[in-house]
Amino acid sequence: MRVLITGGSGFVGQALCPLLKESGHRPMVVSRTPERVRDRLPSGTDIRRSALDFVDTPPDAIVNLAGEPIAARRWSEAQKERLIDSRVNITHELVTLCEQLSHTGTAPRVMVSGSAMGFYGDQGEREVDEETPPHDEFAHRLCRRWEEAAQDVTEYGTRLAILRIGLVLDQGGGTLQRMLPPFRLGLGGRFGHGRQFMPWVHRQDLVRMIVFLLEHEAHEGAFNGSAPQPVTNAEFTRQLAQRLNRPALLPVPAWVLESVFGEMSRLLLSGADMRPRRFEQAGFTFRFPTLAEALDDIIGRG
Repeated sequence: MRVLITGGSGFVGQALCPLLKESGHRPMVVSRTPERVRDRLPSGTDIRRSALDFVDTPPDAIVNLAGEPIAARRWSEAQKERLIDSRVNITHELVTLCEQLSHTGTAPRVMVSGSAMGFYGDQGEREVDEETPPHDEFAHRLCRRWEEAAQDVTEYGTRLAILRIGLVLDQGGGTLQRMLPPFRLGLGGRFGHGRQFMPWVHRQDLVRMIVFLLEHEAHEGAFNGSAPQPVTNAEFTRQLAQRLNRPALLPVPAWVLESVFGEMSRLLLSGADMRPRRFEQAGFTFRFPTLAEALDDIIGRG
């Protein structure tokens, strides 16, 4: 398949594009700076500045991962709008592409569109699957708007799978990029009381999930993109420190995070015991089902 990817040069996209190519697919990437990202992508990747530039080369599938990092800046009202717009606007562009291609009978067969564990909001300690009602807060409203924008592709015969992604773990980016430096110095510790859940997923399993949804035509709707064994923040920090042979004795009080990050501190102080129920029912096999296995692989390679 020809697979059009937004966010293809990002942390997840850089692992997805090689896997697609190895699996016999042709990655096509949207980037406003093609020359700057070319070295991050497999040779021969077709890179264009806009999704609409691919009208003359209709993709068979779309993977929508674009969006400004949610934790890059404090959440002012203007930043909240930027976070929403960065996701919704590119998704509307993809819908327009599908509409234009539908006139010639070449609309993509499938779109896998990103969302996040934030869709559920703070769920305390109860297990969460794809049917769990969300808790209304900004992270939920952001994800809901993103998912609603993607729904329009179904009008043009495109199968839609929504992927609600957990914390992505691997070398070179994602959650561990910020956590490893203080933990290597023995300065790590839990956030607040540490009982909040951290749904996580190894990047290698996440990109395999995306390919799984592209290739299996029966699967549509929402899927939780996380490992089957989430852990609390306290357990995550304990295991990370253990593998680095460092203590994890310096918890960060909730009030400190709230004063520094404001509302954005909810990303660190709340969570959901999110389970990939639909992936398990579909027969997807995780290479890294436990945090211990994931950290052993990632830190072992480091």
